[in-house]
Amino acid sequence: MDRRSWLLLLLLASIWGASYMLIKIGLREMSPAMVAFARIALAAAVLMPLAAAQGAFAGLRGRLGVIVLVAAVQVAGPFWLIPIGEQQISSALAGILVATTPIFTALLAIRVDHEERSEGLRLVGVGIGVAGVILLFGLDLGGSGAAVLGGLAVVLASIGYSIGGFAVKHRLSHARPLGVVASVMTASAALLLIPAVIDAPSSAPGLGPLAAVTALGVVGTGAAFVIFYLLIGTVGPARTMIVSYLAPGFAVIYGATLLGEGISVATIVGLALIVGGSWVAAGGVLPGRLRTTQAVAPAQPSYEAAATPDTGAHPALDEDGQGSTPCDEAPGRVPIRRGRAAS
Repeated sequence: MDRRSWLLLLLLASIWGASYMLIKIGLREMSPAMVAFARIALAAAVLMPLAAAQGAFAGLRGRLGVIVLVAAVQVAGPFWLIPIGEQQISSALAGILVATTPIFTALLAIRVDHEERSEGLRLVGVGIGVAGVILLFGLDLGGSGAAVLGGLAVVLASIGYSIGGFAVKHRLSHARPLGVVASVMTASAALLLIPAVIDAPSSAPGLGPLAAVTALGVVGTGAAFVIFYLLIGTVGPARTMIVSYLAPGFAVIYGATLLGEGISVATIVGLALIVGGSWVAAGGVLPGRLRTTQAVAPAQPSYEAAATPDTGAHPALDEDGQGSTPCDEAPGRVPIRRGRAAS
Protein backbone atom coordinates (compact mmCIF):
# COMPACT_ATOMS: atom_id res chain seq x y z
CA MET A 1 0.00 0.00 0.00
CA ASP A 2 1.13 3.56 -0.61
CA ARG A 3 1.53 6.20 2.10
CA ARG A 4 -1.91 7.72 1.48
CA SER A 5 -3.62 4.35 1.93
CA TRP A 6 -1.76 3.67 5.16
CA LEU A 7 -2.73 7.10 6.47
CA LEU A 8 -6.39 6.46 5.61
CA LEU A 9 -6.20 3.05 7.28
CA LEU A 10 -4.77 4.54 10.47
CA LEU A 11 -7.35 7.34 10.34
CA LEU A 12 -10.17 4.82 10.07
CA ALA A 13 -8.78 2.74 12.96
CA SER A 14 -8.44 5.86 15.09
CA ILE A 15 -12.03 6.90 14.30
CA TRP A 16 -13.54 3.50 15.06
CA GLY A 17 -11.35 3.13 18.16
CA ALA A 18 -12.68 6.48 19.43
CA SER A 19 -16.29 5.27 19.29
CA TYR A 20 -16.13 3.72 22.76
CA MET A 21 -14.74 6.91 24.30
CA LEU A 22 -17.46 8.98 22.62
CA ILE A 23 -20.13 6.59 23.89
CA LYS A 24 -18.76 6.95 27.42
CA ILE A 25 -18.95 10.75 27.18
CA GLY A 26 -22.48 10.66 25.73
CA LEU A 27 -23.63 8.45 28.60
CA ARG A 28 -22.88 11.22 31.08
CA GLU A 29 -26.23 12.83 30.27
CA MET A 30 -28.01 10.47 27.87
CA SER A 31 -29.43 6.97 28.16
CA PRO A 32 -27.95 4.04 26.21
CA ALA A 33 -31.04 4.01 23.95
CA MET A 34 -30.71 7.71 23.18
CA VAL A 35 -26.98 7.41 22.45
CA ALA A 36 -27.61 4.48 20.10
CA PHE A 37 -30.57 6.13 18.35
CA ALA A 38 -28.84 9.48 17.83
CA ARG A 39 -25.72 7.82 16.51
CA ILE A 40 -27.60 5.62 14.06
CA ALA A 41 -29.98 8.37 12.90
CA LEU A 42 -27.08 10.73 12.17
CA ALA A 43 -25.22 8.00 10.29
CA ALA A 44 -28.33 7.27 8.23
CA ALA A 45 -28.62 10.97 7.39
CA VAL A 46 -25.06 10.84 6.01
CA LEU A 47 -25.33 7.51 4.17
CA MET A 48 -28.83 7.63 2.64
CA PRO A 49 -28.14 10.54 0.22
CA LEU A 50 -24.83 8.96 -0.83
CA ALA A 51 -26.49 5.61 -1.49
CA ALA A 52 -29.35 7.22 -3.42
CA ALA A 53 -26.94 9.27 -5.55
CA GLN A 54 -25.06 6.11 -6.51
CA GLY A 55 -28.16 4.01 -7.16
CA ALA A 56 -27.01 1.64 -4.42
CA PHE A 57 -30.52 0.51 -3.46
CA ALA A 58 -30.85 -1.67 -6.54
CA GLY A 59 -31.30 -5.30 -5.57
CA LEU A 60 -33.05 -4.56 -2.25
CA ARG A 61 -36.62 -4.71 -3.56
CA GLY A 62 -38.65 -7.23 -1.57
CA ARG A 63 -35.95 -7.53 1.12
CA LEU A 64 -37.55 -5.39 3.81
CA GLY A 65 -37.94 -8.31 6.22
CA VAL A 66 -34.27 -9.29 5.94
CA ILE A 67 -33.16 -5.68 6.32
CA VAL A 68 -35.21 -5.29 9.51
CA LEU A 69 -33.80 -8.58 10.85
CA VAL A 70 -30.23 -7.51 10.17
CA ALA A 71 -30.97 -4.07 11.62
CA ALA A 72 -32.22 -5.61 14.87
CA VAL A 73 -29.46 -8.19 15.27
CA GLN A 74 -26.39 -6.44 13.86
CA VAL A 75 -26.94 -2.71 14.44
CA ALA A 76 -29.81 -1.65 16.73
CA GLY A 77 -29.21 -4.43 19.25
CA PRO A 78 -25.39 -4.16 19.47
CA PHE A 79 -25.38 -0.36 19.34
CA TRP A 80 -27.77 -0.37 22.32
CA LEU A 81 -25.99 -3.15 24.23
CA ILE A 82 -22.54 -1.56 24.04
CA PRO A 83 -23.62 1.67 25.82
CA ILE A 84 -25.47 -0.46 28.38
CA GLY A 85 -22.22 -2.32 28.99
CA GLU A 86 -20.19 0.87 29.14
CA GLN A 87 -22.31 2.06 32.05
CA GLN A 88 -20.43 -0.57 34.07
CA ILE A 89 -17.07 -1.10 32.35
CA SER A 90 -14.41 1.12 30.83
CA SER A 91 -14.44 2.21 27.19
CA ALA A 92 -11.10 0.44 26.72
CA LEU A 93 -12.51 -2.91 27.85
CA ALA A 94 -15.56 -2.43 25.63
CA GLY A 95 -13.30 -1.86 22.63
CA ILE A 96 -11.32 -5.00 23.42
CA LEU A 97 -14.38 -7.22 23.97
CA VAL A 98 -16.00 -6.14 20.68
CA ALA A 99 -12.92 -7.56 18.94
CA THR A 100 -14.19 -11.04 19.85
CA THR A 101 -16.60 -10.99 16.89
CA PRO A 102 -14.42 -13.19 14.62
CA ILE A 103 -14.14 -15.72 17.44
CA PHE A 104 -17.92 -16.03 17.80
CA THR A 105 -18.24 -16.14 14.01
CA ALA A 106 -15.92 -19.14 13.93
CA LEU A 107 -17.85 -20.86 16.73
CA LEU A 108 -21.26 -20.23 15.17
CA ALA A 109 -20.02 -21.43 11.78
CA ILE A 110 -19.71 -24.95 13.19
CA ARG A 111 -23.51 -25.12 13.19
CA VAL A 112 -24.74 -22.60 10.63
CA ASP A 113 -22.16 -22.36 7.85
CA HIS A 114 -19.94 -25.31 7.00
CA GLU A 115 -17.91 -23.18 4.59
CA GLU A 116 -16.74 -21.09 7.55
CA ARG A 117 -15.70 -23.91 9.85
CA SER A 118 -12.41 -23.33 11.63
CA GLU A 119 -9.72 -25.98 11.39
CA GLY A 120 -6.07 -26.23 12.33
CA LEU A 121 -4.50 -22.90 13.30
CA ARG A 122 -7.81 -21.05 12.96
CA LEU A 123 -9.26 -23.27 15.68
CA VAL A 124 -6.20 -22.51 17.82
CA GLY A 125 -6.95 -18.81 17.29
CA VAL A 126 -10.45 -19.32 18.68
CA GLY A 127 -8.96 -20.92 21.78
CA ILE A 128 -6.50 -18.07 22.25
CA GLY A 129 -9.25 -15.47 21.95
CA VAL A 130 -11.50 -17.30 24.43
CA ALA A 131 -8.58 -17.41 26.87
CA GLY A 132 -8.30 -13.63 26.56
CA VAL A 133 -12.01 -13.19 27.34
CA ILE A 134 -11.74 -15.45 30.39
CA LEU A 135 -8.71 -13.50 31.59
CA LEU A 136 -10.52 -10.16 31.34
CA PHE A 137 -13.66 -11.43 33.06
CA GLY A 138 -11.65 -13.16 35.76
CA LEU A 139 -9.24 -10.34 36.60
CA ASP A 140 -10.45 -6.99 35.27
CA LEU A 141 -14.19 -7.58 35.78
CA GLY A 142 -14.26 -10.30 38.45
CA GLY A 143 -14.49 -7.91 41.40
CA SER A 144 -17.96 -6.59 40.53
CA GLY A 145 -21.15 -8.34 39.54
CA ALA A 146 -22.32 -5.20 37.71
CA ALA A 147 -19.07 -5.09 35.74
CA VAL A 148 -19.49 -8.74 34.73
CA LEU A 149 -23.00 -7.98 33.47
CA GLY A 150 -21.66 -4.97 31.57
CA GLY A 151 -18.99 -7.10 29.95
CA LEU A 152 -21.57 -9.72 29.02
CA ALA A 153 -23.68 -7.04 27.33
CA VAL A 154 -20.72 -6.10 25.10
CA VAL A 155 -19.98 -9.76 24.36
CA LEU A 156 -23.63 -10.26 23.41
CA ALA A 157 -23.26 -7.33 21.00
CA SER A 158 -20.32 -9.13 19.39
CA ILE A 159 -22.45 -12.25 18.98
CA GLY A 160 -25.08 -10.09 17.28
CA TYR A 161 -22.48 -8.81 14.83
CA SER A 162 -21.58 -12.43 14.03
CA ILE A 163 -25.17 -13.58 13.52
CA GLY A 164 -25.91 -10.57 11.35
CA GLY A 165 -22.90 -11.34 9.20
CA PHE A 166 -24.26 -14.78 8.37
CA ALA A 167 -27.71 -13.34 7.59
CA VAL A 168 -26.23 -10.83 5.16
CA LYS A 169 -23.99 -13.41 3.53
CA HIS A 170 -26.88 -15.76 2.77
CA ARG A 171 -29.68 -13.25 2.10
CA LEU A 172 -28.18 -9.94 0.91
CA SER A 173 -24.87 -10.82 -0.72
CA HIS A 174 -26.24 -9.81 -4.14
CA ALA A 175 -26.86 -6.20 -3.09
CA ARG A 176 -24.48 -3.25 -3.12
CA PRO A 177 -22.91 -2.75 0.33
CA LEU A 178 -23.54 1.00 0.57
CA GLY A 179 -27.23 0.47 -0.11
CA VAL A 180 -27.44 -2.28 2.50
CA VAL A 181 -25.64 -0.22 5.14
CA ALA A 182 -27.80 2.86 4.53
CA SER A 183 -31.02 0.82 4.58
CA VAL A 184 -30.05 -1.08 7.71
CA MET A 185 -29.07 2.14 9.51
CA THR A 186 -32.44 3.69 8.66
CA ALA A 187 -34.34 0.61 9.83
CA SER A 188 -32.24 0.51 13.01
CA ALA A 189 -33.08 4.13 13.80
CA ALA A 190 -36.78 3.31 13.41
CA LEU A 191 -36.44 0.32 15.76
CA LEU A 192 -34.78 2.44 18.45
CA LEU A 193 -37.03 5.50 18.14
CA ILE A 194 -39.55 4.50 20.81
CA PRO A 195 -36.96 3.31 23.39
CA ALA A 196 -35.01 6.54 22.82
CA VAL A 197 -38.11 8.69 23.35
CA ILE A 198 -39.04 6.78 26.51
CA ASP A 199 -35.53 7.27 27.92
CA ALA A 200 -35.08 10.83 26.65
CA PRO A 201 -33.34 13.14 29.15
CA SER A 202 -35.61 15.48 31.11
CA SER A 203 -33.43 18.45 30.16
CA ALA A 204 -31.21 19.25 27.20
CA PRO A 205 -27.83 17.47 27.41
CA GLY A 206 -24.71 19.56 27.80
CA LEU A 207 -22.44 20.56 24.96
CA GLY A 208 -19.88 17.82 25.68
CA PRO A 209 -22.24 14.82 25.45
CA LEU A 210 -24.05 16.36 22.45
CA ALA A 211 -20.79 16.93 20.62
CA ALA A 212 -19.62 13.39 21.43
CA VAL A 213 -22.77 11.73 20.10
CA THR A 214 -22.80 13.98 17.01
CA ALA A 215 -19.20 13.03 16.25
CA LEU A 216 -20.06 9.38 16.92
CA GLY A 217 -22.85 9.43 14.34
CA VAL A 218 -21.55 11.76 11.63
CA VAL A 219 -17.85 10.89 11.79
CA GLY A 220 -17.57 7.61 13.69
CA THR A 221 -20.30 5.82 11.75
CA GLY A 222 -21.28 7.84 8.65
CA ALA A 223 -18.01 9.32 7.39
CA ALA A 224 -16.04 6.27 8.56
CA PHE A 225 -17.94 4.09 6.10
CA VAL A 226 -17.05 6.49 3.28
CA ILE A 227 -13.35 6.04 4.15
CA PHE A 228 -13.94 2.31 4.47
CA TYR A 229 -15.36 2.00 0.95
CA LEU A 230 -12.64 4.26 -0.44
CA LEU A 231 -10.00 1.90 0.95
CA ILE A 232 -11.88 -1.14 -0.35
CA GLY A 233 -11.75 0.37 -3.84
CA THR A 234 -8.06 1.29 -3.71
CA VAL A 235 -6.27 -1.46 -1.75
CA GLY A 236 -8.86 -4.25 -1.64
CA PRO A 237 -10.90 -5.73 1.22
CA ALA A 238 -8.20 -7.98 2.70
CA ARG A 239 -5.82 -5.13 3.44
CA THR A 240 -8.64 -2.84 4.54
CA MET A 241 -9.64 -5.36 7.21
CA ILE A 242 -6.33 -4.75 9.00
CA VAL A 243 -8.26 -1.89 10.62
CA SER A 244 -10.08 -4.48 12.72
CA TYR A 245 -6.91 -5.33 14.60
CA LEU A 246 -5.78 -1.71 15.05
CA ALA A 247 -9.01 -0.17 16.39
CA PRO A 248 -8.97 -1.92 19.83
CA GLY A 249 -5.49 -0.54 20.48
CA PHE A 250 -6.74 2.98 19.80
CA ALA A 251 -9.68 2.35 22.16
CA VAL A 252 -7.26 1.48 24.97
CA ILE A 253 -5.07 4.53 24.26
CA TYR A 254 -8.03 6.92 24.21
CA GLY A 255 -9.49 5.47 27.39
CA ALA A 256 -6.20 5.73 29.28
CA THR A 257 -5.04 9.14 28.06
CA LEU A 258 -8.29 11.09 27.58
CA LEU A 259 -10.65 9.52 30.11
CA GLY A 260 -8.12 8.53 32.76
CA GLU A 261 -9.17 4.88 32.73
CA GLY A 262 -6.91 2.44 34.53
CA ILE A 263 -5.10 -0.02 32.28
CA SER A 264 -3.87 -3.13 34.08
CA VAL A 265 -1.46 -5.83 32.99
CA ALA A 266 -4.49 -8.10 32.54
CA THR A 267 -6.01 -5.54 30.15
CA ILE A 268 -2.91 -5.52 27.96
CA VAL A 269 -2.55 -9.31 28.01
CA GLY A 270 -6.26 -9.74 27.31
CA LEU A 271 -6.02 -7.29 24.40
CA ALA A 272 -3.10 -9.24 22.93
CA LEU A 273 -4.85 -12.60 23.32
CA ILE A 274 -8.20 -11.45 21.89
CA VAL A 275 -6.80 -9.47 18.96
CA GLY A 276 -4.15 -12.10 18.23
CA GLY A 277 -6.66 -14.92 18.53
CA SER A 278 -9.12 -13.10 16.28
CA TRP A 279 -6.36 -12.57 13.70
CA VAL A 280 -5.44 -16.26 13.69
CA ALA A 281 -9.11 -17.31 13.66
CA ALA A 282 -9.61 -15.05 10.65
CA GLY A 283 -6.88 -16.81 8.73
CA GLY A 284 -4.20 -14.15 9.34
CA VAL A 285 -4.81 -11.21 7.00
CA LEU A 286 -1.43 -9.72 6.11
CA PRO A 287 -0.56 -6.90 3.69
CA GLY A 288 0.58 -8.28 0.37
CA ARG A 289 -0.20 -11.86 1.29
CA LEU A 290 -2.60 -13.89 -0.87
CA ARG A 291 -5.53 -15.25 1.07
CA THR A 292 -7.46 -18.29 -0.07
CA THR A 293 -9.66 -18.49 3.01
CA GLN A 294 -12.32 -16.19 4.36
CA ALA A 295 -10.98 -13.43 6.54
CA VAL A 296 -13.01 -12.25 9.46
CA ALA A 297 -12.53 -8.67 10.45
CA PRO A 298 -14.38 -5.19 12.29
CA ALA A 299 -18.97 -2.33 12.20
CA GLN A 300 -18.64 -2.06 14.18
CA PRO A 301 -18.78 -1.01 12.99
CA SER A 302 -19.85 -2.48 14.48
CA TYR A 303 -21.91 -1.00 11.64
CA GLU A 304 -19.36 0.73 16.26
CA ALA A 305 -20.27 -1.15 13.96
CA ALA A 306 -21.03 -1.32 12.73
CA ALA A 307 -19.83 0.12 13.04
CA THR A 308 -20.24 -0.81 12.88
CA PRO A 309 -19.05 -0.68 13.54
CA ASP A 310 -18.15 -0.38 16.95
CA THR A 311 -15.28 -2.01 15.41
CA GLY A 312 -18.32 -2.67 13.83
CA ALA A 313 -20.46 -3.57 11.47
CA HIS A 314 -18.44 -4.04 8.38
CA PRO A 315 -19.53 -5.11 4.97
CA ALA A 316 -18.74 -8.49 3.51
CA LEU A 317 -17.09 -7.74 0.23
CA ASP A 318 -15.36 -9.58 -2.54
CA GLU A 319 -12.27 -8.34 -4.36
CA ASP A 320 -14.38 -6.09 -6.56
CA GLY A 321 -15.97 -4.40 -3.55
CA GLN A 322 -19.33 -6.12 -4.02
CA GLY A 323 -21.37 -8.07 -1.51
CA SER A 324 -22.45 -6.56 1.77
CA THR A 325 -22.91 -6.59 5.49
CA PRO A 326 -23.12 -3.58 7.76
CA CYS A 327 -21.33 -3.41 10.98
CA ASP A 328 -19.86 -0.99 13.58
CA GLU A 329 -16.43 -0.60 14.62
CA ALA A 330 -17.02 -4.05 15.17
CA PRO A 331 -15.55 -6.88 12.78
CA GLY A 332 -17.42 -8.14 9.70
CA ARG A 333 -16.96 -10.98 7.30
CA VAL A 334 -14.87 -10.53 4.20
CA PRO A 335 -14.92 -13.26 1.58
CA ILE A 336 -11.60 -13.12 -0.28
CA ARG A 337 -11.34 -15.00 -3.53
CA ARG A 338 -8.20 -16.68 -4.74
CA GLY A 339 -6.18 -14.30 -6.82
CA ARG A 340 -3.73 -11.42 -6.81
CA ALA A 341 -3.87 -9.12 -3.83
CA ALA A 342 -4.73 -5.52 -4.50
CA SER A 343 -1.81 -3.15 -4.50
